[in-house]
Amino acid sequence: MTNPSAPLAGRREWTAFTVLLLPLLLVSMDVSVLYFAIPAITRELDPSATQQLWIFDSYAFALAGLLITMGSLGDRIGRRKLLLTGATAFGIASVCAAYATSAEMLIAARVLLGVGGATLMPSTLALVRNLFQDAKQRGQAIAIWSGAMTGGIALGSVMSGVLLNHFWWGSVFLINVPAMLLLLVLVPMLVPEFKDPAPGRFDLLSVPLSMAAVLPVVYGLKEIAAEGARPLHLVSVAVGLAFAAIFVRRQRTRDDAMVSRALFRGRGFGAGIALNTIAAFAMMGSAYFTTQYLQSVLGMGTLEAALWSLAPSLVIGAAAPAGAALARTTDRAYVIAGGFALAAGGFALISLVGSDSLWLLLTGAGVLASGIVTVMSLVSDMALGSAPAEKAGSAASLLETGQEFGGALGMAVLGSLGTAVYRSDLSDAAPAARETLGGAVATAHQLGGAAGEQLLAVAREAFVHGMQYAALGGTALLLAAGVLAVALMRGLGAPAAEQAQAEGAAEPVQAAEPTEETEGVEDVEDVEELAGQLASLAGEISELADKAAALRS
Repeated sequence: MTNPSAPLAGRREWTAFTVLLLPLLLVSMDVSVLYFAIPAITRELDPSATQQLWIFDSYAFALAGLLITMGSLGDRIGRRKLLLTGATAFGIASVCAAYATSAEMLIAARVLLGVGGATLMPSTLALVRNLFQDAKQRGQAIAIWSGAMTGGIALGSVMSGVLLNHFWWGSVFLINVPAMLLLLVLVPMLVPEFKDPAPGRFDLLSVPLSMAAVLPVVYGLKEIAAEGARPLHLVSVAVGLAFAAIFVRRQRTRDDAMVSRALFRGRGFGAGIALNTIAAFAMMGSAYFTTQYLQSVLGMGTLEAALWSLAPSLVIGAAAPAGAALARTTDRAYVIAGGFALAAGGFALISLVGSDSLWLLLTGAGVLASGIVTVMSLVSDMALGSAPAEKAGSAASLLETGQEFGGALGMAVLGSLGTAVYRSDLSDAAPAARETLGGAVATAHQLGGAAGEQLLAVAREAFVHGMQYAALGGTALLLAAGVLAVALMRGLGAPAAEQAQAEGAAEPVQAAEPTEETEGVEDVEDVEELAGQLASLAGEISELADKAAALRS
Protein backbone atom coordinates (compact mmCIF):
# COMPACT_ATOMS: atom_id res chain seq x y z
CA MET A 1 0.00 0.00 0.00
CA THR A 2 1.06 3.58 -0.56
CA ASN A 3 2.20 5.61 2.40
CA PRO A 4 0.23 8.88 2.23
CA SER A 5 3.06 10.81 3.93
CA ALA A 6 5.66 9.81 1.32
CA PRO A 7 6.38 12.49 -1.31
CA LEU A 8 5.48 11.64 -4.89
CA ALA A 9 8.20 11.62 -7.54
CA GLY A 10 7.78 14.15 -10.31
CA ARG A 11 9.10 14.63 -13.83
CA ARG A 12 12.64 15.29 -12.59
CA GLU A 13 12.83 11.98 -10.70
CA TRP A 14 11.41 9.97 -13.59
CA THR A 15 13.86 11.64 -15.98
CA ALA A 16 16.70 10.79 -13.61
CA PHE A 17 15.44 7.22 -13.48
CA THR A 18 15.51 7.01 -17.29
CA VAL A 19 19.13 8.16 -17.23
CA LEU A 20 19.95 5.49 -14.62
CA LEU A 21 18.69 2.79 -16.98
CA LEU A 22 21.64 3.53 -19.31
CA PRO A 23 24.37 1.97 -17.14
CA LEU A 24 22.05 -0.88 -16.19
CA LEU A 25 21.51 -1.80 -19.84
CA LEU A 26 25.20 -1.57 -20.68
CA VAL A 27 26.36 -3.64 -17.70
CA SER A 28 23.83 -6.37 -18.46
CA MET A 29 24.66 -6.27 -22.19
CA ASP A 30 28.36 -6.74 -21.45
CA VAL A 31 27.54 -10.20 -20.05
CA SER A 32 26.69 -11.43 -23.57
CA VAL A 33 28.38 -8.94 -25.88
CA LEU A 34 31.33 -11.24 -26.68
CA TYR A 35 29.25 -14.08 -28.13
CA PHE A 36 29.88 -12.97 -31.72
CA ALA A 37 33.13 -11.07 -31.23
CA ILE A 38 35.23 -13.97 -29.92
CA PRO A 39 36.07 -15.47 -33.39
CA ALA A 40 37.44 -12.12 -34.60
CA ILE A 41 39.28 -11.58 -31.31
CA THR A 42 40.80 -15.06 -31.63
CA ARG A 43 42.06 -14.33 -35.15
CA GLU A 44 43.66 -11.04 -34.17
CA LEU A 45 44.95 -11.61 -30.62
CA ASP A 46 45.55 -15.39 -30.82
CA PRO A 47 44.63 -16.20 -27.19
CA SER A 48 45.25 -19.63 -25.74
CA ALA A 49 42.28 -21.77 -24.74
CA THR A 50 42.70 -20.69 -21.10
CA GLN A 51 43.03 -17.03 -22.05
CA GLN A 52 39.87 -17.27 -24.15
CA LEU A 53 37.95 -18.56 -21.14
CA TRP A 54 39.27 -15.71 -19.02
CA ILE A 55 38.28 -13.17 -21.66
CA PHE A 56 34.73 -14.40 -21.15
CA ASP A 57 34.73 -15.00 -17.40
CA SER A 58 36.94 -12.27 -15.91
CA TYR A 59 34.17 -9.67 -16.26
CA ALA A 60 31.58 -11.79 -14.45
CA PHE A 61 34.01 -12.79 -11.69
CA ALA A 62 35.08 -9.21 -10.96
CA LEU A 63 31.46 -8.08 -11.00
CA ALA A 64 30.24 -10.80 -8.64
CA GLY A 65 33.20 -10.54 -6.27
CA LEU A 66 32.94 -6.79 -5.66
CA LEU A 67 29.17 -6.19 -5.50
CA ILE A 68 28.96 -6.37 -1.68
CA THR A 69 32.00 -4.13 -1.24
CA MET A 70 30.78 -1.51 -3.69
CA GLY A 71 27.28 -1.44 -2.27
CA SER A 72 28.65 -0.75 1.20
CA LEU A 73 31.12 1.81 -0.16
CA GLY A 74 28.30 3.68 -1.91
CA ASP A 75 26.41 3.98 1.36
CA ARG A 76 29.49 5.64 2.87
CA ILE A 77 30.83 7.95 0.18
CA GLY A 78 27.55 8.60 -1.66
CA ARG A 79 25.74 6.56 -4.30
CA ARG A 80 25.91 9.27 -6.96
CA LYS A 81 29.64 9.72 -6.40
CA LEU A 82 30.20 5.97 -6.70
CA LEU A 83 28.04 5.84 -9.82
CA LEU A 84 30.06 8.59 -11.51
CA THR A 85 33.34 6.95 -10.48
CA GLY A 86 32.15 3.63 -11.87
CA ALA A 87 30.97 5.22 -15.10
CA THR A 88 34.40 6.78 -15.60
CA ALA A 89 36.13 3.46 -14.97
CA PHE A 90 33.69 1.63 -17.24
CA GLY A 91 34.28 4.09 -20.07
CA ILE A 92 38.08 3.97 -19.76
CA ALA A 93 38.03 0.17 -19.58
CA SER A 94 35.83 0.03 -22.68
CA VAL A 95 38.38 2.04 -24.67
CA CYS A 96 41.22 -0.17 -23.38
CA ALA A 97 39.30 -3.30 -24.35
CA ALA A 98 38.46 -1.97 -27.82
CA TYR A 99 42.09 -1.21 -28.61
CA ALA A 100 43.69 -4.15 -26.77
CA THR A 101 46.77 -5.45 -28.56
CA SER A 102 47.13 -8.71 -26.65
CA ALA A 103 44.97 -11.25 -24.86
CA GLU A 104 46.46 -10.21 -21.52
CA MET A 105 45.52 -6.57 -22.10
CA LEU A 106 41.97 -7.54 -23.04
CA ILE A 107 41.60 -9.71 -19.92
CA ALA A 108 42.84 -6.84 -17.74
CA ALA A 109 40.37 -4.47 -19.43
CA ARG A 110 37.53 -6.95 -18.85
CA VAL A 111 38.46 -7.12 -15.15
CA LEU A 112 38.29 -3.31 -14.97
CA LEU A 113 34.93 -3.43 -16.74
CA GLY A 114 33.74 -5.83 -14.05
CA VAL A 115 34.95 -3.48 -11.32
CA GLY A 116 33.07 -0.63 -12.97
CA GLY A 117 29.99 -2.80 -13.35
CA ALA A 118 30.12 -3.69 -9.67
CA THR A 119 29.86 0.02 -8.81
CA LEU A 120 27.09 0.74 -11.31
CA MET A 121 24.67 -2.10 -10.52
CA PRO A 122 24.05 -1.50 -6.78
CA SER A 123 24.29 2.27 -7.21
CA THR A 124 21.47 2.42 -9.75
CA LEU A 125 19.12 0.19 -7.73
CA ALA A 126 19.91 2.03 -4.48
CA LEU A 127 19.24 5.38 -6.16
CA VAL A 128 15.89 4.07 -7.35
CA ARG A 129 15.09 3.28 -3.71
CA ASN A 130 15.98 6.86 -2.74
CA LEU A 131 14.36 8.68 -5.67
CA PHE A 132 10.96 7.01 -5.22
CA GLN A 133 9.64 7.33 -1.67
CA ASP A 134 6.07 6.41 -2.62
CA ALA A 135 5.67 2.62 -2.52
CA LYS A 136 3.47 2.52 -5.65
CA GLN A 137 5.91 4.55 -7.73
CA ARG A 138 8.89 2.63 -6.43
CA GLY A 139 7.23 -0.64 -7.36
CA GLN A 140 6.66 0.64 -10.90
CA ALA A 141 10.27 1.83 -11.18
CA ILE A 142 11.76 -1.43 -9.91
CA ALA A 143 9.52 -3.39 -12.30
CA ILE A 144 10.94 -1.38 -15.22
CA TRP A 145 14.46 -1.77 -13.80
CA SER A 146 14.09 -5.57 -13.62
CA GLY A 147 12.75 -5.81 -17.16
CA ALA A 148 15.55 -3.61 -18.51
CA MET A 149 18.21 -5.74 -16.82
CA THR A 150 16.78 -8.98 -18.24
CA GLY A 151 16.27 -7.50 -21.70
CA GLY A 152 19.79 -6.08 -21.76
CA ILE A 153 21.35 -9.54 -21.51
CA ALA A 154 19.39 -10.70 -24.57
CA LEU A 155 20.07 -7.46 -26.43
CA GLY A 156 23.83 -7.66 -25.91
CA SER A 157 24.39 -10.59 -28.25
CA VAL A 158 22.18 -9.07 -30.95
CA MET A 159 23.89 -5.68 -30.70
CA SER A 160 27.24 -7.44 -30.94
CA GLY A 161 26.21 -9.24 -34.14
CA VAL A 162 24.89 -6.07 -35.76
CA LEU A 163 28.03 -4.05 -34.96
CA LEU A 164 30.35 -6.78 -36.22
CA ASN A 165 28.56 -6.80 -39.57
CA HIS A 166 29.79 -3.23 -40.12
CA PHE A 167 32.80 -2.60 -37.84
CA TRP A 168 35.78 -4.35 -36.23
CA TRP A 169 35.50 -6.34 -32.99
CA GLY A 170 36.47 -3.39 -30.78
CA SER A 171 33.19 -1.66 -31.64
CA VAL A 172 31.29 -3.92 -29.23
CA PHE A 173 33.16 -2.17 -26.41
CA LEU A 174 33.22 1.36 -27.82
CA ILE A 175 29.41 1.45 -27.83
CA ASN A 176 29.70 1.96 -24.06
CA VAL A 177 31.67 5.21 -24.30
CA PRO A 178 28.99 7.66 -25.58
CA ALA A 179 26.50 6.34 -23.04
CA MET A 180 28.96 6.78 -20.18
CA LEU A 181 29.78 10.32 -21.31
CA LEU A 182 26.07 11.13 -21.38
CA LEU A 183 25.74 9.65 -17.90
CA LEU A 184 28.60 11.80 -16.57
CA VAL A 185 26.87 14.92 -17.90
CA LEU A 186 23.27 14.20 -16.88
CA VAL A 187 23.60 12.49 -13.49
CA PRO A 188 25.06 15.54 -11.66
CA MET A 189 22.22 17.62 -13.12
CA LEU A 190 19.34 15.28 -12.30
CA VAL A 191 20.29 12.90 -9.48
CA PRO A 192 20.80 14.21 -5.93
CA GLU A 193 23.36 12.66 -3.64
CA PHE A 194 22.30 10.08 -1.07
CA LYS A 195 24.46 8.49 1.60
CA ASP A 196 24.49 7.27 5.17
CA PRO A 197 25.31 10.30 7.37
CA ALA A 198 26.84 8.15 10.12
CA PRO A 199 28.29 5.07 8.43
CA GLY A 200 31.02 4.22 10.92
CA ARG A 201 34.42 2.86 9.97
CA PHE A 202 34.83 0.90 6.76
CA ASP A 203 35.68 -2.74 7.56
CA LEU A 204 38.61 -3.33 5.20
CA LEU A 205 39.12 -6.98 6.19
CA SER A 206 35.59 -7.81 5.04
CA VAL A 207 36.53 -6.82 1.46
CA PRO A 208 38.86 -9.80 0.81
CA LEU A 209 36.63 -12.03 2.94
CA SER A 210 33.58 -11.24 0.78
CA MET A 211 35.55 -11.88 -2.40
CA ALA A 212 36.94 -15.14 -0.98
CA ALA A 213 33.38 -16.19 -0.19
CA VAL A 214 31.81 -15.30 -3.55
CA LEU A 215 34.47 -15.99 -6.18
CA PRO A 216 35.32 -19.66 -5.42
CA VAL A 217 31.63 -20.56 -5.25
CA VAL A 218 30.78 -18.83 -8.54
CA TYR A 219 33.87 -20.28 -10.23
CA GLY A 220 33.17 -23.80 -8.98
CA LEU A 221 29.53 -23.70 -10.03
CA LYS A 222 30.37 -22.37 -13.49
CA GLU A 223 32.95 -25.13 -14.00
CA ILE A 224 30.53 -27.79 -12.75
CA ALA A 225 28.03 -26.59 -15.37
CA ALA A 226 30.69 -26.76 -18.10
CA GLU A 227 32.70 -29.86 -17.16
CA GLY A 228 30.78 -31.77 -14.49
CA ALA A 229 31.29 -32.19 -10.74
CA ARG A 230 35.05 -32.79 -10.62
CA PRO A 231 36.89 -32.82 -7.27
CA LEU A 232 38.67 -29.50 -7.90
CA HIS A 233 35.37 -27.75 -8.62
CA LEU A 234 33.69 -29.19 -5.54
CA VAL A 235 36.67 -28.12 -3.41
CA SER A 236 36.38 -24.61 -4.84
CA VAL A 237 32.73 -24.41 -3.78
CA ALA A 238 33.56 -25.79 -0.34
CA VAL A 239 36.35 -23.25 0.17
CA GLY A 240 34.02 -20.43 -0.80
CA LEU A 241 31.34 -21.63 1.61
CA ALA A 242 33.91 -21.83 4.40
CA PHE A 243 34.94 -18.21 3.81
CA ALA A 244 31.25 -17.29 3.62
CA ALA A 245 30.75 -18.69 7.11
CA ILE A 246 33.70 -16.62 8.38
CA PHE A 247 32.33 -13.52 6.61
CA VAL A 248 28.82 -13.96 8.08
CA ARG A 249 30.24 -14.47 11.57
CA ARG A 250 32.27 -11.26 11.24
CA GLN A 251 29.19 -9.30 10.14
CA ARG A 252 27.22 -10.63 13.11
CA THR A 253 29.80 -9.69 15.73
CA ARG A 254 31.17 -6.29 14.65
CA ASP A 255 29.59 -2.88 15.12
CA ASP A 256 31.28 -1.59 11.94
CA ALA A 257 30.22 -4.59 9.84
CA MET A 258 30.19 -4.15 6.07
CA VAL A 259 26.69 -5.69 5.98
CA SER A 260 24.67 -4.01 8.71
CA ARG A 261 22.46 -6.20 10.88
CA ALA A 262 19.82 -3.47 10.57
CA LEU A 263 19.09 -4.77 7.07
CA PHE A 264 17.59 -7.96 8.48
CA ARG A 265 15.10 -6.24 10.80
CA GLY A 266 12.54 -6.08 8.00
CA ARG A 267 10.89 -9.48 7.57
CA GLY A 268 10.82 -9.05 3.80
CA PHE A 269 14.56 -8.56 3.34
CA GLY A 270 15.93 -12.04 4.04
CA ALA A 271 12.97 -13.67 2.32
CA GLY A 272 13.44 -11.38 -0.68
CA ILE A 273 17.08 -12.37 -1.11
CA ALA A 274 16.26 -16.09 -0.88
CA LEU A 275 13.38 -15.89 -3.39
CA ASN A 276 15.39 -13.66 -5.75
CA THR A 277 18.17 -16.26 -5.70
CA ILE A 278 15.72 -19.00 -6.66
CA ALA A 279 14.33 -16.83 -9.47
CA ALA A 280 17.84 -16.28 -10.88
CA PHE A 281 18.46 -20.03 -10.58
CA ALA A 282 15.49 -20.70 -12.88
CA MET A 283 16.26 -17.91 -15.35
CA MET A 284 19.89 -18.83 -15.99
CA GLY A 285 19.24 -22.57 -15.71
CA SER A 286 16.72 -22.34 -18.56
CA ALA A 287 18.99 -20.10 -20.65
CA TYR A 288 21.70 -22.77 -20.46
CA PHE A 289 19.46 -25.05 -22.56
CA THR A 290 17.57 -22.64 -24.82
CA THR A 291 20.69 -21.10 -26.37
CA GLN A 292 22.16 -24.54 -27.14
CA TYR A 293 18.83 -25.78 -28.48
CA LEU A 294 18.57 -22.94 -31.00
CA GLN A 295 22.10 -23.37 -32.29
CA SER A 296 22.98 -27.07 -31.90
CA VAL A 297 19.58 -28.74 -32.20
CA LEU A 298 17.87 -26.47 -34.73
CA GLY A 299 21.16 -25.62 -36.45
CA MET A 300 20.78 -21.82 -36.38
CA GLY A 301 23.68 -19.46 -36.83
CA THR A 302 24.69 -17.34 -33.85
CA LEU A 303 23.05 -14.11 -35.06
CA GLU A 304 19.85 -15.89 -36.08
CA ALA A 305 19.71 -17.63 -32.70
CA ALA A 306 20.31 -14.33 -30.89
CA LEU A 307 17.48 -12.66 -32.81
CA TRP A 308 15.08 -15.51 -31.99
CA SER A 309 16.15 -15.37 -28.34
CA LEU A 310 14.83 -11.79 -28.21
CA ALA A 311 11.28 -13.04 -28.80
CA PRO A 312 10.61 -14.05 -25.18
CA SER A 313 11.83 -10.60 -24.08
CA LEU A 314 8.90 -8.94 -25.84
CA VAL A 315 6.43 -10.07 -23.17
CA ILE A 316 8.71 -9.21 -20.24
CA GLY A 317 8.06 -5.48 -20.63
CA ALA A 318 4.40 -5.97 -19.70
CA ALA A 319 4.79 -8.72 -17.10
CA ALA A 320 6.63 -6.86 -14.34
CA PRO A 321 4.43 -3.70 -14.36
CA ALA A 322 1.32 -5.90 -14.43
CA GLY A 323 2.59 -7.80 -11.41
CA ALA A 324 3.36 -4.54 -9.59
CA ALA A 325 -0.16 -3.26 -10.30
CA LEU A 326 -1.73 -6.49 -9.06
CA ALA A 327 0.37 -6.38 -5.89
CA ARG A 328 -1.25 -3.05 -4.97
CA THR A 329 -4.66 -4.71 -4.60
CA THR A 330 -3.65 -8.26 -3.60
CA ASP A 331 -1.33 -9.59 -0.93
CA ARG A 332 1.97 -9.59 -2.76
CA ALA A 333 2.85 -13.00 -1.33
CA TYR A 334 0.16 -14.49 -3.54
CA VAL A 335 1.28 -12.45 -6.56
CA ILE A 336 4.85 -13.66 -6.06
CA ALA A 337 3.57 -17.23 -5.70
CA GLY A 338 1.59 -16.70 -8.92
CA GLY A 339 4.76 -15.52 -10.65
CA PHE A 340 6.56 -18.68 -9.57
CA ALA A 341 3.58 -20.78 -10.74
CA LEU A 342 3.61 -18.99 -14.10
CA ALA A 343 7.34 -19.62 -14.46
CA ALA A 344 6.79 -23.27 -13.50
CA GLY A 345 4.25 -23.43 -16.33
CA GLY A 346 6.95 -22.16 -18.68
CA PHE A 347 9.29 -24.91 -17.56
CA ALA A 348 6.46 -27.44 -18.02
CA LEU A 349 6.03 -26.27 -21.63
CA ILE A 350 9.79 -26.62 -22.21
CA SER A 351 9.58 -30.20 -20.89
CA LEU A 352 7.28 -30.96 -23.87
CA VAL A 353 9.71 -29.61 -26.49
CA GLY A 354 10.84 -32.06 -29.16
CA SER A 355 13.77 -31.86 -31.54
CA ASP A 356 11.90 -29.48 -33.87
CA SER A 357 9.70 -27.32 -31.63
CA LEU A 358 10.86 -23.73 -32.06
CA TRP A 359 7.57 -22.04 -31.22
CA LEU A 360 6.86 -24.25 -28.24
CA LEU A 361 10.33 -23.49 -26.88
CA LEU A 362 9.91 -19.73 -27.39
CA THR A 363 6.45 -19.81 -25.80
CA GLY A 364 7.75 -21.72 -22.79
CA ALA A 365 10.74 -19.39 -22.47
CA GLY A 366 8.48 -16.33 -22.69
CA VAL A 367 6.07 -17.65 -20.05
CA LEU A 368 8.97 -18.57 -17.77
CA ALA A 369 10.68 -15.20 -18.20
CA SER A 370 7.43 -13.32 -17.52
CA GLY A 371 6.92 -15.15 -14.25
CA ILE A 372 10.53 -14.78 -13.15
CA VAL A 373 10.76 -11.05 -13.88
CA THR A 374 7.49 -10.53 -12.01
CA VAL A 375 8.97 -12.33 -9.01
CA MET A 376 12.28 -10.47 -9.20
CA SER A 377 10.69 -7.03 -9.35
CA LEU A 378 8.31 -7.71 -6.45
CA VAL A 379 10.85 -9.32 -4.12
CA SER A 380 13.41 -6.61 -4.94
CA ASP A 381 10.85 -3.94 -4.08
CA MET A 382 9.94 -5.77 -0.86
CA ALA A 383 13.58 -6.20 0.18
CA LEU A 384 14.56 -2.61 -0.58
CA GLY A 385 11.42 -1.25 1.08
CA SER A 386 12.21 -3.27 4.20
CA ALA A 387 15.79 -2.02 4.42
CA PRO A 388 16.70 1.31 6.01
CA ALA A 389 17.05 4.00 3.34
CA GLU A 390 20.61 4.80 4.43
CA LYS A 391 21.60 1.16 3.79
CA ALA A 392 20.04 0.94 0.31
CA GLY A 393 23.41 0.37 -1.38
CA SER A 394 24.23 -2.63 0.80
CA ALA A 395 20.71 -3.97 0.35
CA ALA A 396 20.95 -3.70 -3.44
CA SER A 397 24.37 -5.36 -3.49
CA LEU A 398 23.14 -8.34 -1.46
CA LEU A 399 20.19 -8.80 -3.79
CA GLU A 400 22.46 -8.73 -6.83
CA THR A 401 25.07 -11.02 -5.26
CA GLY A 402 22.32 -13.53 -4.53
CA GLN A 403 21.26 -13.19 -8.14
CA GLU A 404 24.77 -13.96 -9.39
CA PHE A 405 24.99 -16.94 -7.05
CA GLY A 406 21.55 -18.21 -8.09
CA GLY A 407 22.37 -17.90 -11.79
CA ALA A 408 25.60 -19.86 -11.45
CA LEU A 409 23.84 -22.47 -9.31
CA GLY A 410 21.03 -22.83 -11.85
CA MET A 411 23.41 -23.52 -14.70
CA ALA A 412 25.40 -25.96 -12.58
CA VAL A 413 22.51 -27.99 -11.16
CA LEU A 414 20.12 -28.04 -14.11
CA GLY A 415 23.04 -28.30 -16.52
CA SER A 416 24.44 -31.29 -14.63
CA LEU A 417 21.04 -32.96 -14.57
CA GLY A 418 20.60 -32.50 -18.31
CA THR A 419 24.16 -33.63 -19.02
CA ALA A 420 23.70 -36.78 -16.94
CA VAL A 421 20.65 -37.76 -18.99
CA TYR A 422 22.43 -36.86 -22.25
CA ARG A 423 25.45 -39.05 -21.42
CA SER A 424 23.23 -41.89 -20.29
CA ASP A 425 21.43 -41.86 -23.66
CA LEU A 426 24.77 -41.77 -25.53
CA SER A 427 26.58 -44.38 -23.45
CA ASP A 428 27.79 -46.22 -26.57
CA ALA A 429 28.95 -43.14 -28.48
CA ALA A 430 32.50 -41.89 -28.95
CA PRO A 431 33.92 -40.03 -25.91
CA ALA A 432 33.91 -36.62 -27.63
CA ALA A 433 30.30 -37.04 -28.75
CA ARG A 434 29.23 -38.27 -25.32
CA GLU A 435 30.82 -35.32 -23.53
CA THR A 436 28.67 -32.49 -24.95
CA LEU A 437 26.27 -31.82 -27.80
CA GLY A 438 28.88 -29.51 -29.34
CA GLY A 439 31.34 -32.40 -29.32
CA ALA A 440 28.75 -34.62 -31.01
CA VAL A 441 28.17 -32.02 -33.73
CA ALA A 442 31.92 -31.80 -34.41
CA THR A 443 32.25 -35.61 -34.45
CA ALA A 444 29.29 -35.95 -36.81
CA HIS A 445 30.84 -33.48 -39.25
CA GLN A 446 34.10 -35.46 -39.17
CA LEU A 447 32.29 -38.73 -39.87
CA GLY A 448 30.11 -37.34 -42.63
CA GLY A 449 27.60 -39.35 -44.61
CA ALA A 450 24.85 -41.47 -43.10
CA ALA A 451 26.91 -42.31 -39.99
CA GLY A 452 27.39 -38.61 -39.17
CA GLU A 453 23.73 -37.82 -39.73
CA GLN A 454 22.65 -40.70 -37.52
CA LEU A 455 25.00 -39.65 -34.70
CA LEU A 456 23.79 -36.06 -34.94
CA ALA A 457 20.13 -37.10 -34.79
CA VAL A 458 20.71 -39.35 -31.77
CA ALA A 459 22.75 -36.66 -29.98
CA ARG A 460 20.08 -34.03 -30.56
CA GLU A 461 17.40 -36.34 -29.22
CA ALA A 462 19.56 -37.07 -26.18
CA PHE A 463 20.09 -33.36 -25.53
CA VAL A 464 16.34 -32.69 -25.78
CA HIS A 465 15.72 -35.60 -23.41
CA GLY A 466 18.14 -34.09 -20.90
CA MET A 467 16.52 -30.67 -21.30
CA GLN A 468 13.13 -32.21 -20.58
CA TYR A 469 14.36 -33.75 -17.32
CA ALA A 470 15.99 -30.47 -16.29
CA ALA A 471 12.77 -28.59 -17.08
CA LEU A 472 10.78 -30.99 -14.90
CA GLY A 473 13.26 -30.40 -12.08
CA GLY A 474 12.88 -26.66 -12.56
CA THR A 475 9.09 -27.00 -12.51
CA ALA A 476 9.17 -28.80 -9.17
CA LEU A 477 11.58 -26.26 -7.66
CA LEU A 478 9.50 -23.25 -8.73
CA LEU A 479 6.27 -24.75 -7.42
CA ALA A 480 8.01 -25.31 -4.08
CA ALA A 481 9.28 -21.71 -4.23
CA GLY A 482 5.70 -20.48 -4.66
CA VAL A 483 4.66 -22.28 -1.49
CA LEU A 484 7.72 -20.87 0.28
CA ALA A 485 6.81 -17.34 -0.85
CA VAL A 486 3.35 -17.60 0.70
CA ALA A 487 4.78 -19.02 3.92
CA LEU A 488 7.41 -16.28 4.26
CA MET A 489 5.56 -13.22 2.97
CA ARG A 490 1.85 -13.72 3.56
CA GLY A 491 0.35 -10.69 5.26
CA LEU A 492 3.59 -8.76 5.09
CA GLY A 493 1.96 -5.84 3.25
CA ALA A 494 3.86 -2.57 3.28
CA PRO A 495 7.10 -2.95 5.24
CA ALA A 496 6.97 -1.34 8.66
CA ALA A 497 10.47 0.06 8.14
CA GLU A 498 9.25 1.87 5.04
CA GLN A 499 6.41 3.56 6.91
CA ALA A 500 8.65 4.55 9.81
CA GLN A 501 11.30 6.02 7.54
CA ALA A 502 9.14 7.69 4.90
CA GLU A 503 9.89 11.14 6.21
CA GLY A 504 13.56 10.47 6.96
CA ALA A 505 14.15 8.72 3.64
CA ALA A 506 13.16 11.86 1.75
CA GLU A 507 16.29 13.40 3.31
CA PRO A 508 18.58 10.38 3.43
CA VAL A 509 21.68 12.41 4.26
CA GLN A 510 20.11 13.14 7.64
CA ALA A 511 18.95 9.60 8.38
CA ALA A 512 20.06 8.28 11.74
CA GLU A 513 22.36 5.32 12.14
CA PRO A 514 20.69 2.45 14.03
CA THR A 515 21.62 2.50 17.70
CA GLU A 516 23.25 -0.41 19.46
CA GLU A 517 20.21 -0.77 21.74
CA THR A 518 18.04 -1.76 18.77
CA GLU A 519 20.56 -4.29 17.52
CA GLY A 520 21.34 -7.63 19.09
CA VAL A 521 19.64 -10.94 19.57
CA GLU A 522 16.74 -10.27 17.18
CA ASP A 523 19.14 -9.34 14.37
CA VAL A 524 21.19 -12.50 14.89
CA GLU A 525 18.03 -14.58 14.84
CA ASP A 526 17.03 -12.96 11.52
CA VAL A 527 20.41 -13.81 10.02
CA GLU A 528 20.16 -17.38 11.31
CA GLU A 529 16.63 -17.68 9.88
CA LEU A 530 17.91 -16.64 6.45
CA ALA A 531 20.79 -19.11 6.76
CA GLY A 532 18.26 -21.83 7.55
CA GLN A 533 16.22 -20.95 4.46
CA LEU A 534 19.29 -21.08 2.24
CA ALA A 535 20.41 -24.34 3.84
CA SER A 536 16.98 -25.83 3.06
CA LEU A 537 17.34 -24.70 -0.56
CA ALA A 538 20.84 -26.21 -0.68
CA GLY A 539 19.39 -29.50 0.57
CA GLU A 540 16.86 -29.60 -2.26
CA ILE A 541 19.58 -28.80 -4.78
CA SER A 542 21.81 -31.51 -3.31
CA GLU A 543 19.02 -34.05 -3.86
CA LEU A 544 18.80 -33.02 -7.52
CA ALA A 545 22.59 -33.34 -7.87
CA ASP A 546 22.49 -36.83 -6.31
CA LYS A 547 19.85 -37.90 -8.82
CA ALA A 548 21.98 -36.50 -11.63
CA ALA A 549 25.02 -38.44 -10.36
CA ALA A 550 22.94 -41.62 -10.18
CA LEU A 551 21.79 -41.18 -13.77
CA ARG A 552 25.35 -40.49 -14.89
CA SER A 553 26.66 -43.69 -13.26
